[in-house]
Amino acid sequence: MLKGPSAHWIEVFPGIRRHRLGATAQLYQMEVRLATGSSIPLHQHPHEQVSYVVQGRLRFQIGTESFEVGPGEVALMPGDTPHAVWTLEEALVVDTFVPVRADYLAADGD
Repeated sequence: MLKGPSAHWIEVFPGIRRHRLGATAQLYQMEVRLATGSSIPLHQHPHEQVSYVVQGRLRFQIGTESFEVGPGEVALMPGDTPHAVWTLEEALVVDTFVPVRADYLAADGD
């Protein structure tokens, strides 16, 4: 299974939208736009996640650690680790998940 970019953006939380860049049988990659002041509440999932910040500034909580990430930096989230995000400056992020996010594929609708 190979899927290229999705045809539309999906609002995940207020001020946070995602768009699939690509997916294979093993991984899911998406672009995320986050408005200043938006946040992703504490949650966890079995997927490993790498968040690459293209622009902007974010505060991550991963497990018990909290830190800021800016352009050219990454946040690494092991599977099943609670994590949350606060947007300090309008941001563009590329998120990659392993294994593939079947739930996101289904929600993409294309």
